Amino acid sequence: MRTVVSMVVVVLVAALLGGAWWLFLTPPAQTAGRPGAGGPPGGFAMPVEAAPVKVAPSRRELTAIGTLRSNESIIVRPEVSGRVIEIGFAEGQKVQKGQVLIKLDASVERAELVQAQASLALSKANFERAEELVKRGAGTARALDEARWKLRTDEAVVTLVQARLEKYTLIAPFTGITGLRKVSVGDVMPSGADIVNLEMVDPLKVDFRVPEIFLPAVRTGQPVALTLDAFPGRQFNGEVYAIDPLIDTAGRSIVIRARVANTDDALRPGLFARVTLTLGIREDAVFVPEESLIPVGDQQFVIKLLEPPQGAPVPPGARIAKTTPVKLGERRQGQVEIVEGLASGDTVVTAGVLKVRDGMPVQVVPSQPLAAAPTNSR
Repeated sequence: MRTVVSMVVVVLVAALLGGAWWLFLTPPAQTAGRPGAGGPPGGFAMPVEAAPVKVAPSRRELTAIGTLRSNESIIVRPEVSGRVIEIGFAEGQKVQKGQVLIKLDASVERAELVQAQASLALSKANFERAEELVKRGAGTARALDEARWKLRTDEAVVTLVQARLEKYTLIAPFTGITGLRKVSVGDVMPSGADIVNLEMVDPLKVDFRVPEIFLPAVRTGQPVALTLDAFPGRQFNGEVYAIDPLIDTAGRSIVIRARVANTDDALRPGLFARVTLTLGIREDAVFVPEESLIPVGDQQFVIKLLEPPQGAPVPPGARIAKTTPVKLGERRQGQVEIVEGLASGDTVVTAGVLKVRDGMPVQVVPSQPLAAAPTNSR
């Protein structure tokens, strides 16, 4: 008999505990519309803390790691061999497009040009003479053709020598900053030897990678913001102008290239950068504090405060709680964007959400400041 009584007592206690637990975990949305769900009658209002929603621009951003690169970059190399007779730049300084960087000794080529020009002058005179004789009937067509062939051959030789002579003077193909030179006046340079690197640093490029799942969201024209360890507290802005069409199969990522202004030449190629890519901006986004959210499974709810119906038995200033499902967006600094479910002007409960049920009268009370942590004194 004692065993039966004990079992009955255990079952009753378990049933009571289970019922209490079920009531505690029952989501507010499941109690909506129940008679008496609004709490005890008699005009009582549950004290809660609440806050109006905030309307502010919402930026959907993505952070990545990038590397700065020159907009244009070359290593100056001669196409012909020769002895350096002049250096026309200072190391680490800006040079303009078309400025002479290196001159090689071209005395032999200049002599060849003079010789070719003299031969051309003779060929031109012979051609004119042959042409005049043919007009008089004293010359042959063959002689005229041979004179014309010699003239054109000598013209080609002059053009060839001039082109070869130009290769002994190396000029800057674009405006940029030179690196450290590897030659001195008097060096005999073989063709293809490194002389100096030339970098265009305004603007600069930044290459970075983002996961392939963001492919539908990235596009040219999106703004980027760069922060660098070399310049703490400073931000550099740019814009995406190219997206590699080939997805990197090793890392399943997209290579994106942006252009960043560098008017003061502060930045340098090769710097490590933290890149913030803005995927989109919503100007009138709605935000609520994180503590106002009520998670129920894979859904999120908030308790929105409504004005009580006319004639409702509620204390003055009290409002009615309304459990509202919401769809979340971006999170930032304790605030959560509400994509669906709330609008500008709404007010939500921020403290006391667990003791409020749908339809219950509530009274908004001032927020309680956090108590200061005690300090040890000696």
